[in-house]
Amino acid sequence: MEYQAHETAVIDEGCQIGKGTRIWHFSHIMSPCRIGENCNIGQNVVVSPHVKLGNNVKVQNNVSIYTGVVCDDDVFLGPSMVFTNVINPRSAICRKHEYASTHVGKGATIGANATIVCGHDIGEYAFIGAGAVVTHHVPPYALVVGNPSRQIGWMSQYGHRLHFNEEGIAVCPESGMRYILKNNKVELL
Repeated sequence: MEYQAHETAVIDEGCQIGKGTRIWHFSHIMSPCRIGENCNIGQNVVVSPHVKLGNNVKVQNNVSIYTGVVCDDDVFLGPSMVFTNVINPRSAICRKHEYASTHVGKGATIGANATIVCGHDIGEYAFIGAGAVVTHHVPPYALVVGNPSRQIGWMSQYGHRLHFNEEGIAVCPESGMRYILKNNKVELL
C-alpha cells in the first residue's frame, strides 16, 4: 500500500488514493472518489462518492466533503468546515440528481467551521475566514469573512494580507512576491 490509513478508517473498494496520503481515525472514504498524493485526511472526515482532491490537500478533523466537490492542489480545509451539495434539501424528497458542484482552486484556505453553500466556486489562493458562510463565488486571492460572507481584502499565496500602494502593487512580507491589483482582480507579477 502506498498510502497509510488508521485501522478504524473505512475505505470503500474502488477509491483512488495517492502515494504518501495519510487517513486518520474514524474517517470514511467512499467509492469512487480520487484523493491525490501527500494528502492528510484528519479524524472523522467523510469523503463522498465522486469527490476529487488534488495533491497535498490538508483536511482537518470533522470535515464533510460531499459529492460535487473538487479541490485542486494545496487546498486547506479547516476543522469542522462543511460543504453542501443541494440548495433546498428535504428529508422526504430525493434530490441526488440536483447536486450542485463546488470547485476550490489551488492553494485556497477554508477556515474552521466555515460553510460553503453548493454551486459557489472558491478561487485560487482565496482565504475564507473561520465561521464564514459562502453564498457566492469567491475570486482568486480574495479574503472573505462573515455570515453571509463578504470580501474585506486580498491575500498572498503565503497567507498574508496584501496592502496595495497607489500604483496597485503589494508585496508579501514573507515571500517577497509582488502582486498587482487591476480592475478588482489580483495577479502575481
